[in-house]
Amino acid sequence: MARLLEGKVAVITGSGRGIGREEALLMAKLGAKIVVNDLGAHFDGSGQPTDTPAQQVVSEIKAMGGEAVANGENVADFKGAKRIVECALDHFGKLNIVVNNAGILRDRMIFNMSEEDWDAVIAVHLKGSFNLARHACEYWREEHKKGNVLNGRLINTSSDAGLIGNVGQANYGSAKAAVAALAIIVDKEMQKYGVTANAIAPIARTRLTVDATPSTAAIMGQQPKEGEFDPFSPAHVAPLVAWLASDDAADVHGEVFRVGGGAVWLMKGWHTVGQVSKRAVWDAAELGRALKAELAKGITAKEDMGRILASVLQG
Repeated sequence: MARLLEGKVAVITGSGRGIGREEALLMAKLGAKIVVNDLGAHFDGSGQPTDTPAQQVVSEIKAMGGEAVANGENVADFKGAKRIVECALDHFGKLNIVVNNAGILRDRMIFNMSEEDWDAVIAVHLKGSFNLARHACEYWREEHKKGNVLNGRLINTSSDAGLIGNVGQANYGSAKAAVAALAIIVDKEMQKYGVTANAIAPIARTRLTVDATPSTAAIMGQQPKEGEFDPFSPAHVAPLVAWLASDDAADVHGEVFRVGGGAVWLMKGWHTVGQVSKRAVWDAAELGRALKAELAKGITAKEDMGRILASVLQG
């Protein structure tokens, strides 16, 4: 029986470690040829770039009999992102799948956040996701016009920091909310070319959730005893991404999923949950009273990170 991703070619950014590494290993196991892209920098984007993490994953894939190539381009560089796409074409002859996973963190409260902290995080997460999507979609559109339907798959990596908000992460959360919106919009634009775009919001132990984020490190950093179920293993994220990348998911369009701990949540973005109206111009104070009455119904009760992590632990 053919493997789920047999014959596919995938670019996975930030796949030298953590979630991206697990995605690369599983998708290779399922038959895909992988471009393992990783800059090899520190979790905040600093430090001397190195191709060691990407090379290690490539070695693991080849050891299991798969095909992969390492790539050290910076996703935040528009031309560099195009070279990532070209890397897939040069080595494997085509491109079917792009997983935008690369990311950095520079957490600060809004009153302490520097322009550089903002720009660096936005550049990697949001511009980086745009860069890869832009070049991949141009390629898929041109190939489709030639009659070569590649069933392109774009999977963006969002976060609950953007979908529900998290203290100290105005830069990261803003980028991650936008990354989810980017997937929804790209999906609408690319459906006519056989392309789907979706997004995931993973809950997993990574450098970003443990080394860089004290608020989640206390819970997610705890290693389970040998043989125990590990709810925060990044391996729980990879199966959803692999499936979304497959032809089986051809009818899944513009969705956002939270995933982790063996669970998948189907998310719903901004949508109407209540309304007040009258056939006249509102008096401001009267409008306020009406809105307070609507809010008091509890229909806008919000999720928070603590409750989400607790639900993953409890199963």
